[in-house]
Amino acid sequence: MLSSRLAMLSLGIALAAVPALAQQDKPVAKVDGITITEGDLKLAEEDLGERTAQMPEDRKREEVINYLVDLKLGAKAAAAAKVGDGPEFAKRLAYNRDKLLLDEYLTAEAKKAATPEAARKLFDDTVKAMKPEEEVHARHILVPEEAQAKAALERVKKGEDFAKVAAELSKDPGSGKEGGDLGWFAKDRMVPEFAEAAFKLEKGQVSEPVKSQFGWHVIKLEDKRSKPLPSFDEVKPQIDQYLVRKAQQDII
Repeated sequence: MLSSRLAMLSLGIALAAVPALAQQDKPVAKVDGITITEGDLKLAEEDLGERTAQMPEDRKREEVINYLVDLKLGAKAAAAAKVGDGPEFAKRLAYNRDKLLLDEYLTAEAKKAATPEAARKLFDDTVKAMKPEEEVHARHILVPEEAQAKAALERVKKGEDFAKVAAELSKDPGSGKEGGDLGWFAKDRMVPEFAEAAFKLEKGQVSEPVKSQFGWHVIKLEDKRSKPLPSFDEVKPQIDQYLVRKAQQDII
């Protein structure tokens, strides 16, 4: 009974594969006695890659068929001229066969390595090993002279809105028009003098003037947080690339 079930299962799998194989063998063109199949079309499309990638499907199909017609006719003419009969051609053919075999092997091993389970495990292990990184959200007023920074700070201390004063006075071309808003950043993204001052502040505090290579800063801390970790879905493409690359490097 068990052997009968296994036989039926094997037959079902074989029958399921028939339509796919038949589709691969379906003729799409015939020229000078040479038949071009859907399988030929698929291989050529993969080989042409970027050359046809942006074309509409109907135009792409026509382009690939024309390419295959030229290829087949050219190869037939070359065979008639006995171009492939020499030892040098045989060497090149063997070399290209080895390359193709290696490419197929690397692709197969990469597929086995880059599984959803492997990607999730690598993500979870990496997240566990990561130390929380502090970020701050700050604004600043950048001016060339210390006296100007002190004057700006005095206006803020008297109750003027920091963003308004920054928009009016700051010489920072990136943040000035945005009320001095620098968004969220980690400590290593800013020059040391600025970073030290910003990360010492508490939420809502404003610094004394701080000198850096860019000029004088008055900094307001808007908020602090631990840097959010990316989600699995956000980094999955990079994880898959890493798994593929590692699997292939382990082979060669």
